[in-house]
Amino acid sequence: MPSNDQHLIEHKTDSEELLRGRFLHAFRDTVRLPDGSNATREYVKHPGAVMVIPMLDDGRLVLERQYRYPLHRVMVEFPAGKLDAGESTFNCAQRELLEETGYTATEWARAGQLHPVIAYSTEFIDIWFARGLNLGERKLDAGEFLDVFTASLPELLQWCRDGLVTDGKTLTAALWLQNVASGAWSLDWQAADALVAAG
Repeated sequence: MPSNDQHLIEHKTDSEELLRGRFLHAFRDTVRLPDGSNATREYVKHPGAVMVIPMLDDGRLVLERQYRYPLHRVMVEFPAGKLDAGESTFNCAQRELLEETGYTATEWARAGQLHPVIAYSTEFIDIWFARGLNLGERKLDAGEFLDVFTASLPELLQWCRDGLVTDGKTLTAALWLQNVASGAWSLDWQAADALVAAG
């Protein structure tokens, strides 16, 4: 892969705030393009998020069904949520897993990071695997409604192939799961206590 990207980089020359909502923070920037001409870029600043891929001892996966208003449909996805101010991605992963599913996990592995909407948002999603699951009580946020269910990896992959799962982060999770299951990719599992102690 080439290491010199200077002929691709755009430089901000002006910025205008378009919206500051409770969740969305949108901007319109003027940029100078590599050829010297100007253009505008509209985008949303996002604090970042996590996705958790919870694996039961029998190999089944913990998934959710949730209505997503912008698409006006119920989506199948893995537990996920945005970072609170000053929160580490691991702490966020633990919190979201418990709040949405009721599960805690004794072992965790950070798989990587994805950028779901690179054309118009700064959002990143840290990908965490969780195992050694223990079921407790869910702690859903006010106004949050979702179903929790389990599925095998072959079932999930079939749903991805058939277009029943179209959520980008869940499709990325399927890629990770497929490669981990085949042995092509590995995970560095760590005890939850060790990760908490590491900060």
